[in-house]
Parts: sequence; structure tokens; C-alpha cells
Amino acid sequence: VQLQASGGGLVQPGGSLRLSCVASGFTLDDYAIGWFRQVIGKDREGVACFSQGDGNTFYADSVKGRFTISRDNAKNTVYLQMNSLNPEDTALYFCAADHFKLPCYNWDPPYDYLGRGTQVTVSS
Repeated sequence: VQLQASGGGLVQPGGSLRLSCVASGFTLDDYAIGWFRQVIGKDREGVACFSQGDGNTFYADSVKGRFTISRDNAKNTVYLQMNSLNPEDTALYFCAADHFKLPCYNWDPPYDYLGRGTQVTVSS
């Protein structure tokens, strides 16, 4: 199981970014997929996730209405569309997968597989 996030960068407040997470070695439908973010010195925060099987989505209150998780099964890729970004969204973002995670927002214990992150910086 491998995961690789990309798409981060520097964006002004109010701007948008779309992150991609390419998965390999497994089928997306069989795993819960989550997006997390972490700032040095703070706890890791679960941002959004897909439940395995039914594909139900969940969003943290801090991003609800601004972020959208989606996926393309043909490309084995999960996306995180981030709109109305603000400086508090600045973090290292990474995706993760877990074969037995119900519900997907059960952040503890941590997901089994974590990919490399991509840095998002929101600043003017």
C-alpha cells in the first residue's frame, strides 16, 4: 500500500487549491481514505474522509462547507478541493488509508498507512 499526496503550494487567503492522493497497491473502495493535516507543535487533525464500502464522507467542523473530498476510482486517486482558504489552514497535508476503519472519522487509533505529505501555505 502506497500513497502520495501532491498539489500543495502557496496561496493567498481566500484562494483555492486541489490536493491529489494517488494510491497504489490496493483498491480505493476497500479502504477508508482520510485527509489529515499537521502543524509542528500541534496534534494531527483529521480533515475529511471516505468510508470504505459505501463511500460516505465526513468533514471536520473546521473545513465543512469549504473543503470537498472526492475520488476517481479509475485513476485510484482521491482529491481534496480546498476553497476559501485562510492562514489557519496552513499545514502539511497528507492522505492515509485503513482497511478496517469504521467510521472513517475514527481518527484514533491512527490510520494504518500514511503517505508523504504536501505543504499548504496560506499567506498574503
